[in-house]
Amino acid sequence: MLAIGVDFGGTSVKVGLCDGAEVLEKMPRIPTKDFGCRDDLVAAIVGQIKDLQARHEGVVGVGAGVPGNVDYKRGRIHQLTNVEGWVDVPLRELLEKKTGLVAAVDNDANCMAYAEWRVGAGRGANDMVAITMGTGIGGGLVLDGKFFRGAACVAGEVGQMSLDYRGRVGVYGNKGCTEKYIGNQQLKEFAYSRYQTKARRDGKPGPSEADCEPRRVAEAANAGDPVAIEIWEEVAEMLATTLCNVCWLVNPSRIVIGGGVAGAGELLFSPLRAHMKEQLSDTHYRSMRIVPAKFGNDAGMIGAAMQAADRWEEKQAKA
Repeated sequence: MLAIGVDFGGTSVKVGLCDGAEVLEKMPRIPTKDFGCRDDLVAAIVGQIKDLQARHEGVVGVGAGVPGNVDYKRGRIHQLTNVEGWVDVPLRELLEKKTGLVAAVDNDANCMAYAEWRVGAGRGANDMVAITMGTGIGGGLVLDGKFFRGAACVAGEVGQMSLDYRGRVGVYGNKGCTEKYIGNQQLKEFAYSRYQTKARRDGKPGPSEADCEPRRVAEAANAGDPVAIEIWEEVAEMLATTLCNVCWLVNPSRIVIGGGVAGAGELLFSPLRAHMKEQLSDTHYRSMRIVPAKFGNDAGMIGAAMQAADRWEEKQAKA
């Protein structure tokens, strides 16, 4: 079933045509900084959607994943975290009016989780936690075979959970916020600090902060750098603490981890599994798998499109 997915990032918007797990066509990125007002950006997005509709017959819906709090039931954005001017926006209504398609709007991490649950690494799991680790840390929940959004559609925000009740403060005033320790930028700063400490001890210059991106630190660890290996060990321990709290609360059968930081592979997953095994009961740990996400940067687009297609099917069933 053909549906269009819109992946709304802080710096650009990606629009593509999907058929289930397959992305059939991607449109050129739309840089958000090129648009002075919300209406102009919406018009550019709608223009690409209509271009895809014109070239492909049978498109049934359009879904949008956005970085912020969303009322999924009403299709309304409360506020975007990285783009100014997007407060209390009825995006689903706007998309449906301007395209004639059934629309769905959700948080971008929920879209990633939805794709992984339906056709990705979480397929077949009745109880799943999916997290995406990038600039921030987002997540989504499947409980008892149903996607779970909570009373106000803001459940699953694993990155906002606390590592330390006296720790770093998140954007909502939440102390010990996980993403303030192991988001992309925080990991880079952590690595740079560790390398500078070693450099002062050795009396030699250390790497620049730009050389401490998670990808570079993973490369160094794979090459046997003891500092880099230690960094990933600590990142895994911090993530394990947060995920164990999730496990004690909802007892998932699968944890799916995606995003840029997860690209470290077994440098992250191996110590993560070990630390979680130490902090959970045997009953918890034996009933659970911790796996990398199947989809990369296209996960949000695929999940948004699938939500729209599913909403179209629901409407057809009620007609």
